[in-house]
Amino acid sequence: MEGPYCDYVERQFKKPVILAGPVVPEPPIIALEEKWARWLDSFKPKTVIFCAFGSMPFLAALKPPMGTETIEFALPEGFEERVKGRGVVHGDWVQQQLILRHPSVGCFVTHCGSGSLSEAMVTECQMVLLPSVGDQIINARLMGRDFKVGVEVKKGEEDGLFTREGVCKAVRAVMDEVLKIVRWGKR
Repeated sequence: MEGPYCDYVERQFKKPVILAGPVVPEPPIIALEEKWARWLDSFKPKTVIFCAFGSMPFLAALKPPMGTETIEFALPEGFEERVKGRGVVHGDWVQQQLILRHPSVGCFVTHCGSGSLSEAMVTECQMVLLPSVGDQIINARLMGRDFKVGVEVKKGEEDGLFTREGVCKAVRAVMDEVLKIVRWGKR
């Protein structure tokens, strides 16, 4: 995975680079919490987007914004009622590795942290990449451009921020590909 990058580091520092990984997560030995399993079981295979937006089923695990105690406190009035039955927003830790392995999850919208990417790489989830800082940006380029295992969301030209349209376009592209895989059984 890191071949050309390790070669570069070796040349720069004139020292051998010895790889010790990758560190692939072990399959979990615990079960997915019942409330998440029951909710995810209610959807067809590969139709749920983990941490996503739009009209498709979604499960978003978000940290509360600064100045609020819970994510629910920060949501627009009536939001939870509007998405009931097709979406969940949760403001606490979730069993990400187990959720990514669930048969109904087809897409993972990720910030591109290395832990999240390694968990996603050992599942059948397709990835939408939204990097923010540091190694996340390098990770996204590696996953999207080099390995072609995800679609990186384009940032707005004016402010360099992700746009709703950019996220939706990337999610649609990934979910269209997932649908082809489900229908035809191939990548």
